[in-house]
Amino acid sequence: MSAGQARLVPGKATPRGRFPHVKIAGGFAFVSGTSSRRPDNTIAGAHADEMGTTSLDIREQTRAVIGNIRDILHEVGAGLPDIVQITTYLVNMNDFGGYNEVYAEHFDENGPARTTVAVHQLPHPHLLIEMQAVALLPQGGAQ
Repeated sequence: MSAGQARLVPGKATPRGRFPHVKIAGGFAFVSGTSSRRPDNTIAGAHADEMGTTSLDIREQTRAVIGNIRDILHEVGAGLPDIVQITTYLVNMNDFGGYNEVYAEHFDENGPARTTVAVHQLPHPHLLIEMQAVALLPQGGAQ
């Protein structure tokens, strides 16, 4: 991958707009905002019972988002330990505890710089969280 190259990652949900999953520039991988949406457009952490009552799980959604970011980075020769910065968008700051709990399963105080903000809404009413990340490509990673 050459500098400035962008790509869509096979097996990931198609972006809901004209942007890539990841763009490489200056030795970094810039991962676009990523949700828990699956390739079939279902949403991990969003379940409806037989009456149509929806339950949303911030922990499950956070795990799925981090997994999607991991998979995207893998496509360009990087991984979660290479992330230097993460921005997280939560629809409800009451979900901060569950999100933070799952985040701590993957990162600690030696991990990436992080910002978490509340937003009014995300592109689907069942999405509780979206994350974007910047990773330093390791030697031999996609350039």
